[in-house]
Amino acid sequence: MDILSVIGVLIGIGALLFGNFLEGANLNSLVNGPAFIIVFGGTIGATLLQFPPQIFVRSLRLGLWVFFPKKKDLTVEIDKIVEWSQLARKQGLLGLEDKIDSEPDQFIKKGLQLLVDGNEPEDIRDILELEINNREDVDLQGAKMLEAMGGYAPTVGMLAAVMGLIHVMENLSDPQLLGSGIATAFVATVYGVGSANLFFLPMANKVKTYVYASSQAREMIAEGLIAISQGENPRNIKLKLSGYLHERESVSL
Repeated sequence: MDILSVIGVLIGIGALLFGNFLEGANLNSLVNGPAFIIVFGGTIGATLLQFPPQIFVRSLRLGLWVFFPKKKDLTVEIDKIVEWSQLARKQGLLGLEDKIDSEPDQFIKKGLQLLVDGNEPEDIRDILELEINNREDVDLQGAKMLEAMGGYAPTVGMLAAVMGLIHVMENLSDPQLLGSGIATAFVATVYGVGSANLFFLPMANKVKTYVYASSQAREMIAEGLIAISQGENPRNIKLKLSGYLHERESVSL
């Protein structure tokens, strides 16, 4: 679990509630069913209209990365690549064939298969880079969906506020209905602006960070496999790949 994400959510919500308490209001003043339905229903509806189903589903999965990132230890991956390079120097590239079935990562498995099949280093690079770029593009589309929700929510909140004020104007002669209309107007604005700036936009940016880190990890693996195909010294391979660590030993994939 990403403890900073949890702390961020708690601090953000806590600050709003505590500030509301200091102003003398109670929690019920921020609870408004019609405003909630209009803002979040409208935001989801606009998002579904903009993005295809596969991007929507992918974005939901990526959203989980914010709180439950999948960590992969890069030092372990480097050690595996160095071990494979030593095995390849002793037994040839065909000696890596047994490693393919035991490798759980589909990207690495593809790279190993390309090695065993005797492809040229440039061909291996082209194939793996294509997959890296395509995966990054798809994942960034998922992050853009969260970003889009951060753009729609405040606008829909303003729309709900206008609807609430229209309701107020229609019932100026009935004071009992004025309160609910004004409450819907202002609470809807809070829902829209608050959800965008406390959840959707920060989540989108954090997902982007994980996507770029994931792509960099795959680039490291690709470079290692290409170095094996070129017959580089295992020690040199380890020195080259250690440059990808950048003072962090694990990334989210």
